[in-house]
Amino acid sequence: MPEKNALVKKLLKGIAYTFSGFVALLLIIAVYLFCVAIDYPPTPKDTSSMNLRRNEPSPGFYTIKDNWFRKSKSGLYELYVEGEPYERGVVNGKLTKELVVRQEDYFTAQIAKLVPSAFYRSFLKYFVAWFNRNLSKNITEEDKEEIYGISQSASDKYQYIGSNYQRILNYHAAHDIGHALQGMALVGCTSFGTWDARSADSTMIIGRNFDFYVSDDFAREKIVAFFNPASGYKFMTITWGGFIGAVSGMNNQGLSVTINAAKSDVPTSSATPVSLVAREILQYAKNIKEAIQIAKKRKMFVSESFLIASANDKKAIVVEKTPDTIDVYDPNTNFIVCANHYQGKGLVHSKGNIEQLKNSSSLYRYKRLMELLGKNGKNTVQKTVDVLRDSKGLNNANIGLGNEKALNQFISHHAVVFEPQKLRVWVSTSPWQLGQFVCYDLNKVFALKGMKTDHEINENDLTIAADTFLKTQSYKNLVAYRNLAQRAHNDERVDPDSLIITNPQYYNAYVVAGDYLFKQQQYNKALNFYRTALTKVIATKQEESQIKQKIADCVKIIK
Repeated sequence: MPEKNALVKKLLKGIAYTFSGFVALLLIIAVYLFCVAIDYPPTPKDTSSMNLRRNEPSPGFYTIKDNWFRKSKSGLYELYVEGEPYERGVVNGKLTKELVVRQEDYFTAQIAKLVPSAFYRSFLKYFVAWFNRNLSKNITEEDKEEIYGISQSASDKYQYIGSNYQRILNYHAAHDIGHALQGMALVGCTSFGTWDARSADSTMIIGRNFDFYVSDDFAREKIVAFFNPASGYKFMTITWGGFIGAVSGMNNQGLSVTINAAKSDVPTSSATPVSLVAREILQYAKNIKEAIQIAKKRKMFVSESFLIASANDKKAIVVEKTPDTIDVYDPNTNFIVCANHYQGKGLVHSKGNIEQLKNSSSLYRYKRLMELLGKNGKNTVQKTVDVLRDSKGLNNANIGLGNEKALNQFISHHAVVFEPQKLRVWVSTSPWQLGQFVCYDLNKVFALKGMKTDHEINENDLTIAADTFLKTQSYKNLVAYRNLAQRAHNDERVDPDSLIITNPQYYNAYVVAGDYLFKQQQYNKALNFYRTALTKVIATKQEESQIKQKIADCVKIIK
């Protein structure tokens, strides 16, 4: 018995040592995360802008000195800010405070929807903190000061995630992190341009869909922002509350930039967010040569294509950049097309690009875009908008509404058309790219020198009308399908056949119906839906493999 007691004591002592070691390890990890992952805010020389107060000359129209913020009748929010970096950020935050708060609400709500477990969300918080441990080191002091300024207007209710500055800073890498973790399941943005003989008036026309989806609410509150920085060029971007990066924009030199995600390996840590590289190009480049120089000097942690059009060069190119290398694709003709794969000689034959061409929807969309450009003749702004709204497959095939192989997947945060040589830009209004495209003349907007009374600043006579698709039964069916699919995902009661009727050519409608029935243990019915899904045009090889695995699971259970 004494020997047994001694053995038990020895065992307990070992457990105690092990537990102590585990606690010590956790403390070490916590200290490490605190040391390497927490970004301390910059220290601006002049913080007097914090004393500025927002004025409201009329309901919904806000001003601070010569800066202003309003909501257009089109539904688009419009913002003008000027000055030094920190002041720009502070003023931006004060003017758009409600949107800064709401956009974070939408963002965190979507994360909660995607990651329902509070435990896993907590883990995700620490993963992002570790992943972004080098983020601050790769962002310019100017950008950090501007982000810090905006963060003063962020909500305090998310302090459990991180300080206001930490959170707003990290959100600038959200596109990159999401793009990296999705791997093969990239959401597909598409952009293109024409000039010289390919444009009706020979001038440059650039169009793009930005398919970055957080939620419908997030997409509805778009901001058309006009920046007049103390250094660099004046420029505009299409953005959202709390975000200073650029995903689509043009400066007053007639240089436009749009970004398209490319196939990336999963990175081990962050570097400079893509949107801040694009922002720097807009602010400091007047031509393609200067844009390439800026792209070269910034280290990125994901792969991206920058479609850059220049009025000074009278052409457009694509800068293809990976974490390790950079290439420039110049078509040496009068049009350019960009999906989510590389075209330059340096990267087109890379292993990752070959996989992307084979397994993703990128090549299909590229072919569809080439098909439409070939049929359309000389391009115009209206024709560009029509292309961006196209939801058909090759040869006008019906591939279902929402298919990733379509140019229009009905998820766009925005679509935009640039005329760099005329300094005009058209921005889509909700829903997606189906609403009106509102035109802005950069020369006129930047000539306002402040706005004292609320009035429209867009070029009303150049507005592109809303898509007639909005008045069709097909649009009503699409809305019904989205609602039913969401209910099915939430395990609410739905009729699978009714769901299919709303979008009968879309493979994923059958997958959603099959998944719903599988959960109900109706394996034979689920099997039939999965098999039908395989007869439709499927967006990616990965999804096709997943459907085949679901069929195998059903067959195994039925046997």
